[in-house]
Amino acid sequence: MPTYIMLSRLTPDGVQTIKNNPQRIKEVNREIEQLGAEVKAQWATLGQFDFVNVIEAPDDVTMSRISLELGSRGTARYESMSAIPIDDFVSAL
Repeated sequence: MPTYIMLSRLTPDGVQTIKNNPQRIKEVNREIEQLGAEVKAQWATLGQFDFVNVIEAPDDVTMSRISLELGSRGTARYESMSAIPIDDFVSAL
């Protein structure tokens, strides 16, 4: 399955949600699975983004649907990108 990197920035509402219910992070991961993808790794980060997720999804359409669904809630802003394994990238050159 293709791999994607999803970067997340919490909105003020999102910060309050996480503060009041830290388990919401894991609930969102389960929702991503229900949309047809799998969170392979996740980190809380300092700096421009609050979270970095590595997600496997069947295709770009599925990943776009996930970003749209999560973004429509107003608790975070998302930026997603395709991740190409370095060996695949090198062999394509």
